[in-house]
Amino acid sequence: MIYPVGGLLLGAVLGGVMARSRGGIGKDVAQWAAVLGMMGFVFGMFVLIMIERSYT
Repeated sequence: MIYPVGGLLLGAVLGGVMARSRGGIGKDVAQWAAVLGMMGFVFGMFVLIMIERSYT
């Protein structure tokens, strides 16, 4: 379960940093962090599923 959570955190941090570096205000930073966090979570779920299915 660490891969989805790690993807969520990594995506949220990268989204926040990216939005802040482009001059975004608070709501922009929150939106980018949420969207990239969700994308990272989904990617982490795919990684977890592939790992789990490779052991059976």
